Amino acid sequence: MSDRRSNDIHLSVVFPVYNAEKRIAATLAATVAYLAGKPFAAEIVVVDDGSMDRTAEVARETLAGRVPSKVIRRERNLGKGASVREGVLASSGAIVLFSDDDLSTPIGECDKLLAALDAGADIAIGSRALPDSVIRVRQRRPREWMGKTFNLLVRLFVLKGYRDTQCGFKAFRRAAALDVFSRLQTAGFGFDVEALVLCRELGYRVAEVPVVWSDSRPSRLRLVGGSLGMLKELWRIRRRARREARKRRET
Repeated sequence: MSDRRSNDIHLSVVFPVYNAEKRIAATLAATVAYLAGKPFAAEIVVVDDGSMDRTAEVARETLAGRVPSKVIRRERNLGKGASVREGVLASSGAIVLFSDDDLSTPIGECDKLLAALDAGADIAIGSRALPDSVIRVRQRRPREWMGKTFNLLVRLFVLKGYRDTQCGFKAFRRAAALDVFSRLQTAGFGFDVEALVLCRELGYRVAEVPVVWSDSRPSRLRLVGGSLGMLKELWRIRRRARREARKRRET
C-alpha cells in the first residue's frame, strides 16, 4: 500500500455508520469542533454501510466547507469491519483513528491515544476495563454480560494480554494501519480481534489506554443473533491465527 498523504493531513478520523441519520450531524459537529482546536491538519472519513435513511446526505451537508472530508456511500450493508477497513484504506492521515459514530467514547479522548503514540506505541486502543477507565453510563446487564463473556473467550482462545478488545476507539500510525487493514478479512463486529491478532503477528507495539465511555442505546448489535455471529467470527479468526502460527514454525 502507498504511504503518500495529501495536504500533509496529520489525523484522519474514520466513522463507520449505518442508519445514523438522527445522530450523525451532532457527532460530526462535535468532531469538527475538537479538530478546530488542534495545531495540525485533519480530515473526517465517513463510510455509510448501505444505510436505508439519509445518513450519507446528512454527513455531506454537515461537513461541507468545514473540514477536509470524504463520505463513502456503500450500496449494500457489508458490516462494521468492512466499513472500518474501507475508511482506513481511503484515509490520508499520518495517524488514523476510528470511532463509533455515537461517540460512546468522547472524541476528546483522542488526546490520550495520541499521547500513547507519541510515547512510542504503533497502535493505541481505548479500553473500558482498566483501573483508570471511567464508565459514565453502564450497559444493561445482559449486554454487559455478553461483552465480558466475549472478552473472556478472546483471552482464553485467541488473544491474551488485552482487557478490552471491543471498545470502538482505536488509533494507528499510518504504516501500521495500512499493513493491518489491507490484510483484514473479518467484515462484522469481531473485526477488532482480528486487527489486534494481526498487530501481534506483524510485531507492532500496542498500548491499551483507559478512556471515558458511556453506553449509547439502542445498540445495533442484536443480543442473540449478533452474539452468534461474533462467535463464528472469533472461531474463524482463531483458525486463521493457528494456521499462520504453523506456517511460521515451518519456515
